[in-house]
Amino acid sequence: MVTVGHAGQGVGMATVEEAGGGPGPGMLPPDAELAARLRGGDEAAFAALLDSWSRGMLRAARAYVASDEAAEDVVQETWLAIIRGIDRFEGRSSLRTWAYRILVNIAKTRGVKDSRTIAWSSLDPEDFGPTVDPGRFQGPGDPQPGHWRRFPMAWPSAETEVVSGEVRHIIEAALADLPHRQRVVITLRDIDGYSSGEVCSILEISAANQRVLLHRARAAVRGRLEEYYATSPGTEGGRR
Repeated sequence: MVTVGHAGQGVGMATVEEAGGGPGPGMLPPDAELAARLRGGDEAAFAALLDSWSRGMLRAARAYVASDEAAEDVVQETWLAIIRGIDRFEGRSSLRTWAYRILVNIAKTRGVKDSRTIAWSSLDPEDFGPTVDPGRFQGPGDPQPGHWRRFPMAWPSAETEVVSGEVRHIIEAALADLPHRQRVVITLRDIDGYSSGEVCSILEISAANQRVLLHRARAAVRGRLEEYYATSPGTEGGRR
């Protein structure tokens, strides 16, 4: 099942597999042990990392480059850089954060070649403005200014595989339509499970910018789902 909260809440995937990710970091050994095994050429440890991180890396890389094939090249180059540079891992961040920094740097370089550069240090015009139609809130002359005129309807659970599959497609399409920076942030936070601090460290952005990008991305995805639940005949909101 896919669950998406109201505005300001996360876009959560009930299972990592449904989100397209691999095993979570809890299924891997501690960083110190994992790094030691990688330094020793342990093929099983490397295979575990490939299974756990590769799909998330592809999602992140794709926001920087022009094609799926270029993203795959970025991920392959990242794995080579990880193996070659593992002796330089000092443990000052998590191993995963260190690896993703390598990925982002390689993806940015490839993005320049693809003429697809993304500035992260400041917000763009697309990152400003209301995330919910202001008309849905009470105005200055109403009894409770700023409150909902009518609360958003509660979304039903996905009762069938058909509805659940449709919801996943809606989320995937909504993510694909997001501005690149918002897509990267929501992917790292709500699909790959990174903390706010980790995302700021990986992308080298401020906590404030990360919050703005995440909020706008979540609101956009939620808006698409709200439309779906309001009009689909197979859901509670779409039944007339």
